[in-house]
Amino acid sequence: MVSEILIVVIAAIAVTIIAERRGIQAPLLLALVGLAASFIPGLARLELEPEIILTVVLPPLLFSAAREFSFVSFIRRLGSIVNLGVFLVAVTTGIVGAVAAAVMPGMTLAVALVLGAVVSPPDAVTAVAVARKLKLPAQMMTVLKGESLINDAAALTFFTFATASVAGTHLLIPNLVLYLLYSAIAGFILGLVLGGLVHLVQQRISNASLATVLAVVVPFTAYLLAEEIGASGVLAVVAAGLSLGHNAGEANYDARIQEQQFWRTADGLLEAFVFAYIGLQFRWVLADASAKGFDVLQLIGLSLVVLLAVILVRIGWVFFTAVFSRWRAKAAAKQLKRLDARLAAIPRARLDRPARTEQPARLGRERDRWRIAQRMEQAREARRQGAFDLMPPFSWRENAVISWTGMRGVVTLAAAAGIPLVTATGAPFPGRDVIQVVAFVVTIGTLLIQGLSLPWLIGRLKIADPTEAVVRERQMAFAEGVARQATIEAVTAFRDRQTDGKARHIAEGMLKRIVAMTQPAPADGPAPPDEPLMTQLAGEILAARRVAVVKARDERRLDDDVMREVLEHMDFEEAAMANRPPSRFGR
Repeated sequence: MVSEILIVVIAAIAVTIIAERRGIQAPLLLALVGLAASFIPGLARLELEPEIILTVVLPPLLFSAAREFSFVSFIRRLGSIVNLGVFLVAVTTGIVGAVAAAVMPGMTLAVALVLGAVVSPPDAVTAVAVARKLKLPAQMMTVLKGESLINDAAALTFFTFATASVAGTHLLIPNLVLYLLYSAIAGFILGLVLGGLVHLVQQRISNASLATVLAVVVPFTAYLLAEEIGASGVLAVVAAGLSLGHNAGEANYDARIQEQQFWRTADGLLEAFVFAYIGLQFRWVLADASAKGFDVLQLIGLSLVVLLAVILVRIGWVFFTAVFSRWRAKAAAKQLKRLDARLAAIPRARLDRPARTEQPARLGRERDRWRIAQRMEQAREARRQGAFDLMPPFSWRENAVISWTGMRGVVTLAAAAGIPLVTATGAPFPGRDVIQVVAFVVTIGTLLIQGLSLPWLIGRLKIADPTEAVVRERQMAFAEGVARQATIEAVTAFRDRQTDGKARHIAEGMLKRIVAMTQPAPADGPAPPDEPLMTQLAGEILAARRVAVVKARDERRLDDDVMREVLEHMDFEEAAMANRPPSRFGR
């Protein structure tokens, strides 16, 4: 088994290299090559247990995606994300289940709902890999990434509940709504707590390799702990990833560099393996159905009906809810206009904290006025910085693309394979073989139909945000300004605490150069001959710049993605400074 997995990984990497050089979407080419390779005579079957996929393959992919995801963007687009990641999953489970019960001979509604839950979630790996390759606008990527991070949790919860209903097994909570709430809340809280604890430990570890090893075990630990208490392992992994990614700016620079490179490598290996594995299952799924006495062609035909239902439900739901999104955006815009009017009508009160007087009653009134004035000023500042700005609803073109990005993937196949063989009474689980064939046809169908046509659709609809490049340039300029101001303050503080005249002279010279420069880079610039002093000063400058950039992100003045890019440049500067030979300083 190990040798077979290694062969698949090596072949998948080779196909990925070819796809990258030819400008082809690697996930789709991998699935096609795997599908064709499954018919090679004498090829042994590669079949992984569902538990391996869900506990070994899925957690690191989810964790890596969550680490790179902006927590602020996640909150700002939470409505759209929950709409697609939870409500659409529930609607798909119900409608597709009803369609399957109507077209599949002998399939009851309860069994059909199991099928609906299996095919309901667009796969996290597929959606992110394809959308990233197509370079969709940032706001669309935010929604698609956010959806892909939580829809597996909702789907697997529905799947567990539906499977238990058919098999006659008992769950921790027999009510679906309560079970869903418990699974989501408990899993998310567990992930946040674990992420916070790991962050605290990482801050106390000076060994970058050890800190990276600690981060690597987080997704597996989060998933297994959550599953042990009956919560959502997927949401636990996502929450841990969001927590550690949000706090990554406080970690050591060398740990950040190592983690970044590790997760990029792991993503490439796992994504290549996942798509190749999907294609390699085609022949064996059909062979199993034929061995059980099913008419394979008829079963494929009925599966195509389910595939059509899966595609149409997403399209219909996206455009149906878009109407409510526009109505809600208009209502919220009116509320913000009223808020602006109220803030403008309130006179600016005295902001100095009231001094103590001999009259307690008067002092209490003064303190109340001071608190109100403080809150009004904070509200004015928040509106000025756009903290309450609305996320505009998507256009019909953007909704068309979002509705067409419903590719299924490895989670659907793992859920189908994870259906129990027998019920609580010992009878075979009804419709299990049929569900596996349908799940595979839906997965391959969405990958090929939607995945292959998605680039054409994006090009045809001209999906692009003309303001995105301008906003990014402004954000980068703002980040440079924040870092430059922090550099000036750090050098000034360094100069003021020096008692040695030579040290003050060096700091003064550095300060003059920085003030005169538009974009200072003290770690890479020419260094005076005093190596220890300059090393100390450069380290303090980088630390101050890093703190200033993270603070700007926390104050929602700087985008998460821009902050990560700026921090990455700073990390490389610090790494170059740490590895610079003494001769560099003129020794």
